[in-house]
Amino acid sequence: MKSLGFVAAAMMAQLVTGCGGSGTPAPSAARPTPGPVTGAAEATPSVMPKEPEAGPPLPAIAYQARNRRDPFVPTVIEEGKGQTVNSAKLVGIVQGRQGPLALVEAADGLGYILKAGDVFANGRVTEIGTRAVSFAVAARAGEPSTTVTLRLATD
Repeated sequence: MKSLGFVAAAMMAQLVTGCGGSGTPAPSAARPTPGPVTGAAEATPSVMPKEPEAGPPLPAIAYQARNRRDPFVPTVIEEGKGQTVNSAKLVGIVQGRQGPLALVEAADGLGYILKAGDVFANGRVTEIGTRAVSFAVAARAGEPSTTVTLRLATD
């Protein structure tokens, strides 16, 4: 009986060590460590991806207005068309992401959305308040430059 107990104890010890109970990992559980390989026989050259070569240049794309305003051209109304800041009407003021915007209607009935610094007719927007917009009007020959303020109409 003593031999049977000894055999059972040996099998139990082998079972515990085979399951990784001894603290050492099993040979099949070993993982390779990332990084460069130091052995000369195991070294493989690192392959970098090939950079694509430059192809032919793309053709220039022309904007087709189709009765719309070109969004890449600054909003400028020529004074020669009868437009002046004095003939415009302030319709509204809205708050945009970058600051206040003025909604201005020109004498010909077209509406414009202006921000500070935009050129409109013969003036440049200098300030947009809560109820008014101010323009610095360019000086004509023999006249000083002036400031014109358009105010919202009160009902």
